[in-house]
Amino acid sequence: MSYNLLKGKKGIIFGALDEKSIAWKVAMRAKEEGAEFVLTNAPLAMRMGEINKLAEACNAQVIPADATSVEDLENLFSKAQEILGGKLDFVLHSIGMSPNIRKGKTYGDLNYEWFQKTLDISALSFHKVMHVAEKQDAMNEWGSILALSYIAAQRVFPDYTDMSQAKAVLESIARNYGYRYGKLKNVRVNTISQSPTKTTAGTGVGGFDAFYEYADKMSPLGNASAEACADYCITMFSDLTRMVTMQNLMHDGGFSTMGISEDVVNMISK
Repeated sequence: MSYNLLKGKKGIIFGALDEKSIAWKVAMRAKEEGAEFVLTNAPLAMRMGEINKLAEACNAQVIPADATSVEDLENLFSKAQEILGGKLDFVLHSIGMSPNIRKGKTYGDLNYEWFQKTLDISALSFHKVMHVAEKQDAMNEWGSILALSYIAAQRVFPDYTDMSQAKAVLESIARNYGYRYGKLKNVRVNTISQSPTKTTAGTGVGGFDAFYEYADKMSPLGNASAEACADYCITMFSDLTRMVTMQNLMHDGGFSTMGISEDVVNMISK
């Protein structure tokens, strides 16, 4: 059901890879709610994924950009404003990748050059996105900028390795840039900490299936789906959440507040 929550709003959506991606779901919902936007991803990810299929469904243009490159981001923001005919109202940063996780490195045996890549791709890119948006004065007053995070920023999940640090840095950037952008233009900056989700990236983490089941049993509402996360993102882009900024918003069915649940007790007892 559409409520026209984003009618007349314009934005950029980073990170849609395939139909499992949260960014893909956000794009579909944003279109339903009346938004216009451009899609972007790194050239390598674009070759691996199906972003052109999404672009066709959403009547959106695709602009390739490496989010770690300020030059690429400058081109992206200037072209997006040209294509959309004005400044932006929302940005979704749905970017995360760890070479160490991809190559099976344990936390005690990290490759530090890869660690720096993890931080650059998954966290520092968020700062670069806002840096470029600010320098180009690309955001409208009361715009909304979101990044997707995970509770491993606060708690230990051994197989998440250096992505845990990346998410902690990501959330810190949201707070600090949220203050700056709020004072400058009333732009709000938040992160959404989502349940474990069966995306292409998520399922690449070791032990994912076991933890997915555990989190589902721990959460009174169960794991939040990618579709539900998209709905939450849409409300954060809308005018209904104008006074929410610098927050890490838990979207996890209650997992983050639980100590233990009856379902988990029963599972262990068996």
